[in-house]
Amino acid sequence: MGYRAGVRTVEQQLRALLDEGAADGTLGPGAKLPTERALAEMLSAPRSTIRRALDALESEGLIERHVGRGTFRTDVGHRPAGDAPPDTSPAEIMQVRLVIEPPVAALAARIATSADLARIRTELDAGGAAEDFESFEAADARLHRAIALAAHNGLLMTMFDVMNTARALPVWGSLKRRTSTPQRRACYHAEHTTIVEALHDRDPEGAQEAMRAHLQNVADNLLGRH
Repeated sequence: MGYRAGVRTVEQQLRALLDEGAADGTLGPGAKLPTERALAEMLSAPRSTIRRALDALESEGLIERHVGRGTFRTDVGHRPAGDAPPDTSPAEIMQVRLVIEPPVAALAARIATSADLARIRTELDAGGAAEDFESFEAADARLHRAIALAAHNGLLMTMFDVMNTARALPVWGSLKRRTSTPQRRACYHAEHTTIVEALHDRDPEGAQEAMRAHLQNVADNLLGRH
């Protein structure tokens, strides 16, 4: 039973890897996945467990393996999330984010892998090093998505990605740009740091509260609630 649970965990991690690759364009249809050895090192799992998890994904038609060539993503495996309605308002976006992201952070604090935490730390550092609005916003989006990926729940990621498409709406981008200042970006980075520290401390309540406080601050700044 324990071994089978291990396979299921690795399978979820591989699904998250495919989801992330679909979002950033690195693992679209036909893209080659890392080798079994590389995946084993990346996910800190035995190669036998990696192989069984890949068997499950192959049985669903999400990937295909060719002897001597490697493992490739199929067209079936590329399933983009739906789009948010074009008339979604910034207030609606923040309401949904406040409902979804704090408990997601709590879940990530419980089950994130060391690879997840390293990815989250990389995006946090990118946000801290960002010197302009566009760079910070890109790092911010990647950080929040990396935290969601660390919850290892495919259905939740589908919901998250639908919500996240609203960030590409013109009304959201223009409002964020108008309300962004270097001081606010520094404040958001400090709040992100508190969230990430709670994740590393395996503190679900702390991660949830830090995420809630951060998103409430973002909402207040965007919507002029002071």
